[in-house]
Amino acid sequence: MDCECCKHKTKERSEQEYKSLINRLNRIEGQVRGIKRMLEENAYCTDVLVQSSAVTAAVNAFNKELLANHIKTCVADDIRAGRDGTIDELVATLQKLMK
Repeated sequence: MDCECCKHKTKERSEQEYKSLINRLNRIEGQVRGIKRMLEENAYCTDVLVQSSAVTAAVNAFNKELLANHIKTCVADDIRAGRDGTIDELVATLQKLMK
């Protein structure tokens, strides 16, 4: 017998959502590689910090897009189906994101 805590949820994403999120991650990955290259080439600290800040902004944009998609699909569908526990899950997720 499976307990609820042991089940891993999955989400099928539309092709558009998938491509958008993957494109964001690819850009972030490129930015991180650029920062690594800057360190290898002894770039000046403030230049590295500016690029690091850009990565943080890009990750935040990724999180905002993913969160919006999550609320519009998973959360809304679960609420419509009477699964109110999803609201608690969303609140916990938001608290983690706001640390």
